Amino acid sequence: MDLGKQNILFFTRTMMLGGTENVVLQLCEVFKPKVNKIVVCSCGGVNVEKLTEMGIKHYQIPDISSKKDILKICRTVKQIVEKEQITVIHSHHRMAAFYTEILFGSSIIKIANAHNTFHDKKGLTKLAYRNTKLIAVGEMVKKNLVEYYGIPNEQVTVIHNAIKPFDGKISPIPLLTEYRENGYKIIGNVGRLSEQKGMEYFINAVPGVIEKFPKTKFVIVGDGEDKDKLVNMVKQMNLDEYITFLGYRSDIQNVMSQMDFIVLSSLWEGLPLTPIEAFSVGKTVVATAVDGTPEIVQNGINGILIKPKDIKEIVNNICYLLNNIDVLDKFHVSAKERYNAEFSFEKLRMNYIGFYRIM
Repeated sequence: MDLGKQNILFFTRTMMLGGTENVVLQLCEVFKPKVNKIVVCSCGGVNVEKLTEMGIKHYQIPDISSKKDILKICRTVKQIVEKEQITVIHSHHRMAAFYTEILFGSSIIKIANAHNTFHDKKGLTKLAYRNTKLIAVGEMVKKNLVEYYGIPNEQVTVIHNAIKPFDGKISPIPLLTEYRENGYKIIGNVGRLSEQKGMEYFINAVPGVIEKFPKTKFVIVGDGEDKDKLVNMVKQMNLDEYITFLGYRSDIQNVMSQMDFIVLSSLWEGLPLTPIEAFSVGKTVVATAVDGTPEIVQNGINGILIKPKDIKEIVNNICYLLNNIDVLDKFHVSAKERYNAEFSFEKLRMNYIGFYRIM
């Protein structure tokens, strides 16, 4: 593919806050200097402002997961493609790929990212991807596509997610500074406050940790639909003194730099960004061994893998790291090495450009 002649449409559900949206922003940055034109269409969100700052045109369309707007979505997307003379549609949601397939068939170059593992909508998924070159964000995501959905192995390429390197300029967060000055260890959990991230299991583990290590604070970073439920849970357990909700932060690497280590309590993932973000600032992770997470966190080398929903394992492994600072330090060093080798932004840039050029 001659990149300089391409007009690319990145087609996704939203431009809210999340791993998928972060990848869209990264790809805009990678390809803007390389191609003729980039536009994005979605139902909107806070990251539209970032697109504007980058000089990327955004078209707002109805939510592609809504069944009531099918005809309007089809009409709008077709108009965008014709107006902008789009030559490549790169989808970031199954329904985006589905609309692309039914509207354009094989008349346009189609690429789609698979960001998660699923076990539903088999017929729709096979239809959506039948003429599409797929990028799986991890080996387990590819396995899911090939084994569950029957997508041909050669149709799927794995390109890992990545995070830009941290510039090292730490902006102190007063609350975390206060904890540190008062001799507390700080354990973080970063992610959307939703069922997927298993935050309730993290909260339930706190009493078991403070029983052995009372000078420990727990910080939850993120926002989402389960926020009120989780805040009420902390109050009912009388854990306000130990657990702080920091809310949404745009400076995750800065926040993580001020923690001792991170817990990822997810129940399912594609290839999660949280451990990559932690590794990028030399912080280790205690993580549930779900889906693509073991592709990042190597048990006993740069972190610890545990079973999902296992409160006892969360307690035991947090306590183990708090009690073995030499092991913690070793994991921190290995985590940074793993980031540099496999999950750097430069590696992502090279992999995506290489993929496009052989299309």
